[in-house]
Amino acid sequence: MNTDRDADRAGSNVNGSQAPKPASQQPTGRFVYVAAIFAALGGLLFGYDTGVISGAILFVKDQFSLSSGTESEVVSSVLWGAVVGALFGGWLADRFGRRPVILGAAVTFVIGAIGTALTPTVSWLIGGRVVVGIAIGVASLIAPMYIAEIAPPDIRGTLVSINQLALVSGILVAYLIDYALAGAEAWRWMFALAAFPAAVLAIGMLFLPESPRWLIAHDHLAQGRQVLTRIRAGKTAETEREIADIRSGLALQGRGWDELRHPGVRPALLVGVLLALFQQLTGINTVIYYAPTIFQYAGITSSSAAILATVGVGVINVLTTIVAVRLIDRTGRRPLLLVSLVGMTVSLVALGLAFRSPSTGGAVGWFAAASLAVYIASFAVGLGPVFWLLISEIYPLSVRGVGMSLATVVNWVTNLLVALTFLTLIDHLGKPGTFWLYASISVVAVIFSTLFIPETKGKSLEEIEAHWHGGGRLRELGQHTDAD
Repeated sequence: MNTDRDADRAGSNVNGSQAPKPASQQPTGRFVYVAAIFAALGGLLFGYDTGVISGAILFVKDQFSLSSGTESEVVSSVLWGAVVGALFGGWLADRFGRRPVILGAAVTFVIGAIGTALTPTVSWLIGGRVVVGIAIGVASLIAPMYIAEIAPPDIRGTLVSINQLALVSGILVAYLIDYALAGAEAWRWMFALAAFPAAVLAIGMLFLPESPRWLIAHDHLAQGRQVLTRIRAGKTAETEREIADIRSGLALQGRGWDELRHPGVRPALLVGVLLALFQQLTGINTVIYYAPTIFQYAGITSSSAAILATVGVGVINVLTTIVAVRLIDRTGRRPLLLVSLVGMTVSLVALGLAFRSPSTGGAVGWFAAASLAVYIASFAVGLGPVFWLLISEIYPLSVRGVGMSLATVVNWVTNLLVALTFLTLIDHLGKPGTFWLYASISVVAVIFSTLFIPETKGKSLEEIEAHWHGGGRLRELGQHTDAD
């Protein structure tokens, strides 16, 4: 495994002068923050378009007289599109670059938003939501990838987690708009308003550069150097050091799926795929998609009141994600993840107990609402941002697109499975049994994370690659970060 000391010795120049500072100490220009914020609009759209259905479906099902099966199809249609977008998004990003693919996703968001707003039939609505889903699938993996590749190691977690903050903010904005428009039952406007941030994202990407790592990997060295110098505040020595590290890492790598199947990279593949499964099988998107429905189960009968209660869930989601953004580069990925999963397990057990009560509303309703709030806060402080951050860090540059694509496809397919089965599970297992099932999966996730999740805090992307290629074990990565 390469250490900062090894890199310092290797980085001394031919004149014997002192090597540049380690990558984790590189100064950062303001431009990298601007680029990260604009790219994170993809996360905001991801959140908005997945969250908006929770309020809109209350009125869509009445207008089109939907059965429970058709309601599930409308809710899950966006996920079918997301699977397609995630399946091809990584390959497109590796082939054509991160920037044009994000730009294409922004345009697709606009088309999908307008299409769903103008829908005359349920079939049209489902088709429009599939188009939106394709954009979500692409943005969900390319936005954190782009941010990770432009960020210096010491703030990479913070910058990538801005995308997660944008995501949960998008969900909150969707809840607020759902509530504001609920009185008029204006569900078409709920869908249409997504076109505005999508247009801002498209315009912003016209002025942002391509990822310097993608440029260097595709033999555009001069352009990669120019972009890297710009986002590293013009520090030439540090820029050249980083370029050398990137090129050294590329020399160790193969191409395509062969590299992803390399024995040294398999641990990263394991982490990405299993963490993708656990993020969804623990039930988070049943809350995102069906929060008003869950509150109605708890005794809140008014649609507007249920949506307003859901706004409270969105606020908690945003505030706790802000805490995660502040902590993720200080405490590390693993501690936040473990605290998150334990909190989710406890709150899911409590939620099941609340719904086992023969009565609803009153104290039982408040207990259910409090349990739901703790569940959301626990997810937001760890499992939510850590999954997207880790999969943007752990794959080698030459296959980062396809590696993230595979993990994201697994995430979206599992998301789809959970969305399609939630109401069915409620019918067959009951509300307590359904939430206890999610709790039992959370216990398995705690065990897996304790044994296998690595710590990537403070490590450059190239150091992480070198660890895999050197045959390092999962838990060995990051164990000596403070000493390096």
